[in-house]
Amino acid sequence: MNEPMSSAMKARLTDGRWHFQHGPIDLVIAADGDREACEAALDACWTAFLNVLPELANELRQLRQPVNNAARFSGPVAVRMLNACAPFARTRFITAMAAVAGAVADHLIQCFKRPGVDRASINNGGDIAIHLAPRSSYRVGVVADIDWVARSGSPHVELDGTIELLASSPIRGIATSGWRGRSFSLGIADSVTVLAQNGAAADAAATLIANAVNVDSSGIRRARAIDLDPNTDLGDRLVTVEVPQLAAGLVGSALDAGRQEAEHWRGFGLIHSAVLFLQDQIEIVAPTDARPAVASFFKQPGSNSCSASAAS
Repeated sequence: MNEPMSSAMKARLTDGRWHFQHGPIDLVIAADGDREACEAALDACWTAFLNVLPELANELRQLRQPVNNAARFSGPVAVRMLNACAPFARTRFITAMAAVAGAVADHLIQCFKRPGVDRASINNGGDIAIHLAPRSSYRVGVVADIDWVARSGSPHVELDGTIELLASSPIRGIATSGWRGRSFSLGIADSVTVLAQNGAAADAAATLIANAVNVDSSGIRRARAIDLDPNTDLGDRLVTVEVPQLAAGLVGSALDAGRQEAEHWRGFGLIHSAVLFLQDQIEIVAPTDARPAVASFFKQPGSNSCSASAAS
């Protein structure tokens, strides 16, 4: 993570969104509202973005350690990571790195919370932070199997569904995790998408719920995380590297384990809802009154979707 400042890149995409990239951090940013307000917010976001990677690098060693009550961080993103993971650490193994993508998005979305910006989104590799001014909304697209993009070679992401977030909703963060994503997973979920109060909380919860979607089967291949990446925060824990086609009963058992994990965290108020995917089977965990809205993930996407939530 010792990238020189000159390696940071800012580019405007053809659809009006912005792309910020620095080392492993890759953001797609959108904002709507008064033009001058949005441009000022974007400038502030770029300035803040340039400090994110160096600050994380300074505390990276401790960020990779299991979260405990003695942990102390100084960088604003690191503090968000710790605060998001600490409630989960009471009963689960988790490091602050479980929330890094969501915490970066949360930190930078603060730049858009100003008069004149109606709505904004920051998509950090599929983990999304959202700003909504009163009476505004976002329609967010979901991808169940982001590995499909790599396998197909298609430049177009095919959405599996959408959900509309209203300003009156408590949801401001969406994150997705699974064994096919950028980070290691202990489980076998194709993807687990979590909706929560902020991106860091959604990121941490998605990691743990995806880990819980699991079952014993001789066809599943696992390897020690440290053998795959000597810098991993997972040490010698076994992570999933291959999942064959499983019998429907095994898929159901794995999803049931993940559903129980998601319901556990929803019971503590740490997540709003979750959608679990594994080999064409789906589990939805949501409040009774919100279940129809969460189920709208599976309706045909509309024409004004803001971002695709990719596995991470």
